[in-house]
Amino acid sequence: MSDVFIADEEFNGINFLETPLKKGDYDNCIFENCIFSQTDLSHINFINCEFKDCDLSNSPIKDTAFREVEFYNCKLLGLRFEDCNKMLLAVKFNDCILNMASFYQINLKNTPFKNCSLQDTDFTEANLTGVLFDNCNMERTLFENTVLEKADLRTSYNYTLDPDINLLKKTRFSKEGIIGLLGKYDILID
Repeated sequence: MSDVFIADEEFNGINFLETPLKKGDYDNCIFENCIFSQTDLSHINFINCEFKDCDLSNSPIKDTAFREVEFYNCKLLGLRFEDCNKMLLAVKFNDCILNMASFYQINLKNTPFKNCSLQDTDFTEANLTGVLFDNCNMERTLFENTVLEKADLRTSYNYTLDPDINLLKKTRFSKEGIIGLLGKYDILID
């Protein structure tokens, strides 16, 4: 059972390392310019919430619920989304830094990633059906046994993925992005 229920609140400029966020349910709340970095967010439910210009880097999120949550210009370095509550998980990422994050075995169907840095991010065994990667830097992003059906990577760059070990049915790529599919063959394209 949750400790608190908080709805329709705005949290602005709070350092949650100094003032810990209470465990509970946060519904339709806005967190702006807040520091959560390395703060334990485990067992907290965020429902219809927005995070703007926040730093959640390296925060434990064991059994944390993200239901209809949007992140804008946030630092989410090293977050392990496979530890969060997967039931009804629904997130959107805009202008975020998700380097070294992990989405291992997560269902992210139809999730938008817009203008994000996804360097060294792990999507192993994730379901990325219909996901939009719009203008994302995907350098050293890991795709292995990943479902990318109908995913759109046309405007993203620096990705390398092996078509032999990922499901790419009707996946969309740009002509320039084809190089990221042929990397394992050690061929030169001019």
